[in-house]
Amino acid sequence: MCLHIDIPSSFSSLLNRIKGGGEAAAADPPLTPEDIKGVLEGRGWEVEIVKASSMPMLTVDPKGILKCVDGRGSDNTAFQGPKMAGGIYAIAHNRGTTSIEGLKAITKEVIKAGHVPSVHGDHSSDMMGCGFFKLWVTGRFDDMGYPRPEFDADQGAAAVKEAGGHIEMHHGGHAEKVVLINLVENKTLDPIEDDQRFIVDGWTAGKFGLDVPKFLVAAAATVGMLGGPKK
Repeated sequence: MCLHIDIPSSFSSLLNRIKGGGEAAAADPPLTPEDIKGVLEGRGWEVEIVKASSMPMLTVDPKGILKCVDGRGSDNTAFQGPKMAGGIYAIAHNRGTTSIEGLKAITKEVIKAGHVPSVHGDHSSDMMGCGFFKLWVTGRFDDMGYPRPEFDADQGAAAVKEAGGHIEMHHGGHAEKVVLINLVENKTLDPIEDDQRFIVDGWTAGKFGLDVPKFLVAAAATVGMLGGPKK
């Protein structure tokens, strides 16, 4: 796995909280790439730290959809939006939002924040083609303390669309070879259909006031439960 980070000091409490130490004291030293590397290696990841200057970073475009980390091909071509597991489902999941009305409110919040909100399905499973949502609705996150959504995949997609969001459809099989965790604010990367990779824009957790450690650990757990990445 590849860890791609240039970490701002706002993530200084991440390591302590992932390790179960509760809220970090204000005097905690800034989190380093090596800290996150150690945490993820403890979960069985193979991690490489990559400098932002060596990556083909894209500036986030307000017209790009806030989409899933899924690296497969898509009917969407607006890839310069931020990437979160399940698209905006990641926000609902992190906050424990389980209602349709709550999902609609998040959709509108994302629009107000300057992004195009989305969720996705795929060519073979329709709206259940989002692996993150499937794990969430079937209880695979239960032991991590996340309540299941009160809506199914079709209801969720309909609510997002009704509130002004976008429905993306992926095609093909998963062949992601790497996970890129990007904490460079307002930057993202292209998933590249012919050279797939999972892309997690970790800075989005801070933008939407999420629990950052839970956000990153849930993303890592999702990739693991879905059997990725492929070598």
